Amino acid sequence: MSIYVISDLHAAADAIPKAVPEGSTLLLLGDLLNVIDYAELSGILVDIFSAEDVKHVVDLRTEGRLEEAQRVMRARSEGREQEIRSKFGALAAQQYEDVFAHLPDPTYVILGNVDIPQMAGSFIESTPAAIDADRSVVEIEGERFGFVGGALPTPLHIAGEISEEELRAKVQALPEVDVLCTHIPPAVPELCWDTLAGRAEQGSRDLLEYINDVQPKRHYFGHVHQPLVSSMSIGRTECINVGYFRATKRAFPHRQEA
Repeated sequence: MSIYVISDLHAAADAIPKAVPEGSTLLLLGDLLNVIDYAELSGILVDIFSAEDVKHVVDLRTEGRLEEAQRVMRARSEGREQEIRSKFGALAAQQYEDVFAHLPDPTYVILGNVDIPQMAGSFIESTPAAIDADRSVVEIEGERFGFVGGALPTPLHIAGEISEEELRAKVQALPEVDVLCTHIPPAVPELCWDTLAGRAEQGSRDLLEYINDVQPKRHYFGHVHQPLVSSMSIGRTECINVGYFRATKRAFPHRQEA
């Protein structure tokens, strides 16, 4: 049995069958929805608002002007709040339906910051190939894989963000594992820095503490689309950003150590 890892799918579901060989196990580490693709100017927000409006907001966010970007979005939404919520929900459901129709059996799933936990959870429950792996430890081919979903809070208040306390509780409840699987990286500057955005994404100090204490063989994660450093060792642990799947269309092959 082969094991492949994908993060930051962002609705590129049709690329999964080519990237993951038939009969393989898939570890899917969050951000299943394409809310906004900065490079392509595609996604749910572009379908709801104009491309011009979305580009303005993208430019503000790229410049680090997050609060101003939020104000612009609120202004564009004024008087349309119910319509926008309804459209967003319908478009997200369509994307989730497509994603879960393309998953190999089995696929262990955790969620990222752009995911909608309640909606995604209903698709996981109704998809035989999908397994909700958050907070769990699973033995695959003799190795223990531990899973921690979610991302830390930002000023954007995105649906899949959880509090630092909730993430800490998940990490602290995790026993020793051979392979740690999360959406976000540990709080290491080189692993958190996004070179295109020109800023650091949120990494977890609790994940870093777990890695220092337990020293799993590997830590797989995503979240940072264009990382300054895509892999590095922390003691005996090899920390690996498995890549921005929507852009690369490549799944990361897990290899077992002798």
